[in-house]
Amino acid sequence: MKTAIIHEWLVNYAGSERVLEQIIQLYPDSGLFCQVDFLSESERGFVLNKKATTSFIQNLPLAKEKYRNYLPLMPLAVSWFDVSRYDVIISNSHSVAKGIKKRPGQLQVCYCHTPMRYAWDLKQQYLKESGLDNGIKGAAASFILDRIKKWDYRTAQQVDHFIANSHYIKDRIWRAYRKEATVIYPPVNVNAFQLNKKKEDFFLAVSRMVPYKKMDLIVEAFTELGLPLVVIGDGPDFEKVKRNAKDNIKFLGFQNDDVLIEYMQKARAFIFAAEEDFGIVPVEAQACGTPVIAYGKGGITETVIPFGESEVRSQKSEETKPTGIFFYEQTPAALINAIKRFEALENQFDPHEIRRNAERFSVDRFCKELKHFISKKINDFFT
Repeated sequence: MKTAIIHEWLVNYAGSERVLEQIIQLYPDSGLFCQVDFLSESERGFVLNKKATTSFIQNLPLAKEKYRNYLPLMPLAVSWFDVSRYDVIISNSHSVAKGIKKRPGQLQVCYCHTPMRYAWDLKQQYLKESGLDNGIKGAAASFILDRIKKWDYRTAQQVDHFIANSHYIKDRIWRAYRKEATVIYPPVNVNAFQLNKKKEDFFLAVSRMVPYKKMDLIVEAFTELGLPLVVIGDGPDFEKVKRNAKDNIKFLGFQNDDVLIEYMQKARAFIFAAEEDFGIVPVEAQACGTPVIAYGKGGITETVIPFGESEVRSQKSEETKPTGIFFYEQTPAALINAIKRFEALENQFDPHEIRRNAERFSVDRFCKELKHFISKKINDFFT
């Protein structure tokens, strides 16, 4: 079977690229297609040094830095890819990748990280953050997103099988597309994060500085509490988030993996305030034996076992121990209350149990589940 892999864009190594890496490992002879590919030669190891077939957006002005600005053209661009010589199409999609045109007799399996956020439930937030929530430009942008939403729904109907990266996204796929999905959690390289039982007196937050990550909320809460917080990450909101912080908060900016892992291993707890589709970094923190204090909505509810839920599971004869604390409003006050609760319960967290929970999301588990799923669908489709 000839296999084509469709990815959104290749500009760095982030969450969806971790999935892509494992798909390519499973299907090393596959063709690779994406909107743009600006990886350097030294960064191409995770795609087995493949050269991707790119769309016309690759050659548009400022595409390397501003490729997202060409979103209105991406449905057209992905539809122009010629994948007619392939039998199986695997799309790794959070935007337009699943919109590839297929011929009769081709099988498409889509690993869906989320239905396109800016066309569905985050449309107004996207317009506001882009400064396009009023005026003529705002009306035009809203019209374009509505058109993209219709395109997104229509192209979802040609996908033969959806895989969701969490039950949270499975529900969103059903609400958006009226399509069933099978959940296969994304791969987390838990073996790269070693357990450490000796914690030091600081909390840790790791994130890109963009609005939906709510880093300003975390910093405001710790500024009020006066507890030591280390913040790792950069992004467009870095200076804004840092501006009102007190001396108890240390901003380290971007750090390499070695530094990140060291801080994850030593932190009293990892702080996470975003509503994520899955959330790989909190799983990595748990792999270090570090408990998580998180906003209790989205994919995090499937990767962290909070106090209360662990007790209910134990009553059902499931051997589970708490790995974190949830708060349920994205406000500094709610986070402050969660931190105070954590401090009262801190000695009840077992680093070994926290690590054991993280191991549920290993790379080996992902590869076995994905290979089994796709092989079965190929067998059913072509026999």
